[in-house]
Amino acid sequence: MFRHMEREAVKLKIRSDYSEYTGPRYCIQGASSGEEFYHTLLNASFVEAYQKGQHLIVDLDDTAGYLSSFLDEAFGNLIFDFSVEIVKPRLKIISIQEPDWETMIFNEVYSDWEKRRLNNVTPKKTADHPEWFKLIDNQLISKIWI
Repeated sequence: MFRHMEREAVKLKIRSDYSEYTGPRYCIQGASSGEEFYHTLLNASFVEAYQKGQHLIVDLDDTAGYLSSFLDEAFGNLIFDFSVEIVKPRLKIISIQEPDWETMIFNEVYSDWEKRRLNNVTPKKTADHPEWFKLIDNQLISKIWI
């Protein structure tokens, strides 16, 4: 019997790669925030997948849960820095335990943050972060963005 093999993918499991206990939206509000997750892990993982022509698969399961603001901030920043056109076909979110999170991200976060991106409403940064990537004019640029 033959199995359809999905092409290689970059995989990120929040519980094991980041934290079992995710926090609030911003670093200033507490540990393991969506802002921190984006800047320490999600941005670089997405860039790796993008450069390899692969999907980024993010597994949300097996944590103690999420505040919607954590997911909004993390995945919203991804849309802001890369655009919904670039992110949507390359990002797969897995959540068997809470499939509503996937729906919220795809239906609400994507559209809200694409509007912010188009209107240049810069995301709030509440901590100093190392360089991160943005896609500008089809070029990946890494620097500390203000």
